[in-house]
Amino acid sequence: MVERTPESFLDLGSGGGLPGLVLALAWPSCRAVLLDASSRRTEFLQEAGERLGISARVTVVCERAEIAARTATLRGKFDLVTARSFASPAVTAECGAPFLGEGAVMVVSEPPEDVERWPADGLAQVSLELAVPASPSTRYVVLRRTAAVDERWPRRTGIPAKRPLWR
Repeated sequence: MVERTPESFLDLGSGGGLPGLVLALAWPSCRAVLLDASSRRTEFLQEAGERLGISARVTVVCERAEIAARTATLRGKFDLVTARSFASPAVTAECGAPFLGEGAVMVVSEPPEDVERWPADGLAQVSLELAVPASPSTRYVVLRRTAAVDERWPRRTGIPAKRPLWR
């Protein structure tokens, strides 16, 4: 999945902290950002980080991904973006790609049944390529950033889900 411990990662739609908190514990030298739009969930994540003793290197951000991806301190800053149950493939790709640094990857938890969920032409719109497809044994896909992500991505709040780049 990931060849080396990244310097930094962002967990898109962290929810209850999987995989964000687990990865932060597994990679003690890594800086992490746990992003979720729910204040209830981010309060939980903040408390969990403090209880686990990792709050010094784990930042919890309560914001929509479409807005956070336009923040200079987050856009293009991560070696890895993770997503588990965030949204449809098109929304996940559009919202996650802007956080990736040059040559970085996004790992998305994925059911292995439908390879067509990640079409090459759709991913190319947001400067991604499918590096590792899902399989019954892995249940995730790896997407690699291929070029700088155009400033138009992601579109304003709610639009990626209302008008996805592909279906």
